[in-house]
Amino acid sequence: MERSQAQVRRAGLALVFVLVLAGALACSRREPSGTAGAPTPVPQTDSATATSTIAFRVEVSVTDTPAVESAQGSEPAGPTTTPAPTKTPWPTRAPTSAPVDDPRMAYVPGGEFIFGRDGGREDESPQQTLEVDGFNIDVYPVTNAQYKLFVDTTGHRIPRHWQEGQIPAGKEDHPVVWVSWEDAVAYAEWVGKRLPTEVEWEKAARGTDGRLYPWGNTFDSAKGNTQEAGLKDTSPVGSYPGGASPYGALDMCGNVWEWTADYYDAYRGSVYSLERYGTTYRVLRGGSWFDSADSVMTVTRNSAKPTFTFSTIGFRCAK
Repeated sequence: MERSQAQVRRAGLALVFVLVLAGALACSRREPSGTAGAPTPVPQTDSATATSTIAFRVEVSVTDTPAVESAQGSEPAGPTTTPAPTKTPWPTRAPTSAPVDDPRMAYVPGGEFIFGRDGGREDESPQQTLEVDGFNIDVYPVTNAQYKLFVDTTGHRIPRHWQEGQIPAGKEDHPVVWVSWEDAVAYAEWVGKRLPTEVEWEKAARGTDGRLYPWGNTFDSAKGNTQEAGLKDTSPVGSYPGGASPYGALDMCGNVWEWTADYYDAYRGSVYSLERYGTTYRVLRGGSWFDSADSVMTVTRNSAKPTFTFSTIGFRCAK
């Protein structure tokens, strides 16, 4: 009886072993179920046809005029209404302009002209032939009457010699003086104009043939309010019609020094280096009632800080 029970136990264990072995063999033959979360097989790529992951570079030709990046994208740079002054005051070119319908302005056509001179003062050289676009320039310097309208309308500060805000008696048609470069720029913007560049001023006064005075190469005290005229003060604008420039601009020799847009710096090709060159001083042109013949030429340059004012300094506008 005991032997038969032992045999039964051994037979039971053998049966369990067989069942476990059969289950293991069945699992080894099953395919993957493809359930969610199972890894996706990575396809094998033939190394002979594989694409390189290194990006290639496109060579873009360099253009002469770089584009200006803006918030809206890339757009080409263009001229502005008022040419920005440059450290070297030439060749400064304004947008091409046509004659304006205003008898108080003279039109100066574009083209070449002789600029500067050799054999004179250091800052006037070297003489060159430059080209400038057409522009319009005031026939006369800005008068006291014109400036007062600006002051009354805008509340801008008055020239220091105006008593209680009034123009000196009898000087309504005289050039306004005691005005800084900053005052001149403010007035010009108010009337929709600008200051002329130094190159523009010289062409308007000189024409194309290199003359030293608006009327020619020989000084004539009857054609401008200079020291030789003996007035010792400003004169009404247009008092010297014989001193007109080739384009009809008046008072470009004497009466008042006139502010221009540019910094006082050396001309291109100059061999001189002056202490005042740079971006501190602005150029004045034309001479004044206080100056003699050699200081009122079409090539003569003067300079002052943009905040400076004096009894011999005024300005005219361009467009």
